[in-house]
Amino acid sequence: MTTTPNGNPCWYELTTSNPDDAQAFYSAVLGWAVADAGMPGMDYRLASAGGDMVAGMWVPDEPGMPNFWMVYFTAANCDATAKAVAKAGGKVHKEPADIPGTGRFAVVTDPQGAVFALLQPLDATGNAFDQKKTGHGNWHELMTTDPKAAFTFYSGLFGWKAGTSMDMGEMGSYDLFSHQGADIGGMMRLAPNMPGPSTPFWLPYFGVEGIDAAAKRITGAGGKVVNGPHEVPGSAFIVVASDPQGVMFALVGPR
Repeated sequence: MTTTPNGNPCWYELTTSNPDDAQAFYSAVLGWAVADAGMPGMDYRLASAGGDMVAGMWVPDEPGMPNFWMVYFTAANCDATAKAVAKAGGKVHKEPADIPGTGRFAVVTDPQGAVFALLQPLDATGNAFDQKKTGHGNWHELMTTDPKAAFTFYSGLFGWKAGTSMDMGEMGSYDLFSHQGADIGGMMRLAPNMPGPSTPFWLPYFGVEGIDAAAKRITGAGGKVVNGPHEVPGSAFIVVASDPQGVMFALVGPR
């Protein structure tokens, strides 16, 4: 397999009980082209933006699995990294397994319970995460009960570096983290009155060409704008939203 660094955001996967509605919604909001992946016995769909594969959508095969977005991070050795997760206090929910033609993956949680996935890709040239392209992954926000412990876990696992810490008043701090010299996300404390899941989770941000127009597309397609638009450092604006099935996601872009 091609050697790839640990900790690169590399894929976004939506677990949904209604793939037809999800396909229609995200195609309308983000301009994605969605097609069936042709996986026998499984409804798995691939979304592309600008010619790049950026996300997957699938119907869960396990009863009781919630609808949610899961972020994948690269692992140079999926098996070794999954063992490192467990050793550092996380859990392995799905043991490492091969995806034909794609690579080796595992589904894990950090010590606070946030779910994410590992991928040891066959091809290290994936472009799902690109902060310069619309419709691609742009930012990653970890809502957690213990930001300091979470950062210790991820920095040890992936080599992420601490970035700027911004005072959010009663909400605590918003702590940026970087990888390979670029800020790729932030962590903050999960508060009881926050919208979304009541347990720690990863919130993916997708890039758009104009935040106001995108917010209108969200409501027009049956979703909800939960928060925003708000300006953030770097002259960008964000919207936190939910899709028609109630799954949280966020958008970032110029006004």
